[in-house]
Amino acid sequence: MTTSDFDDLLAANRDFAAHFELAGFDGVARAGVAIVTCMDSRIDPLGMVGLAPGDAKIFRNPGGRVTDQALEALVLGVHLLNVQRILVIPHTRCAMASATLEEVRERVGASAGQDVSWQTFNMVPDQRAALADDVHKVVSHPLIPDRVKVGGFVYDVDTGLLNPVV
Repeated sequence: MTTSDFDDLLAANRDFAAHFELAGFDGVARAGVAIVTCMDSRIDPLGMVGLAPGDAKIFRNPGGRVTDQALEALVLGVHLLNVQRILVIPHTRCAMASATLEEVRERVGASAGQDVSWQTFNMVPDQRAALADDVHKVVSHPLIPDRVKVGGFVYDVDTGLLNPVV
């Protein structure tokens, strides 16, 4: 690695640090919110619900799925970091929900120049059913108390709207 590959980002970081306002913050979710969503760069998890850095815990992965790691993060958030509401938010036009496993493997294989048939990608053939399943995973988890409110929404990447589903 050469730092020159990252000069633009390091310059932006210096500007960010010059205006940094979270020094000494204890890391709790000030608004009591946790969001599980996709890694898609069209999603601004805080902005789409009117929050700011420090207000929420964010867990992102391909497809915005409630994985074992997401559940671990949510349990910690609920018990240690002030999380009282959880939003599970996949989105429209998601590559994980609009392609097949073979299509994704083919595209990644072409880009990598090698066989990727061994690579697991967690495709989402039915986004609404997967969202209902993910919300159920959260509400039925023995370490997520009933007092925690959980909702499932689909984020529309073309309008910016959250559409309640579960």
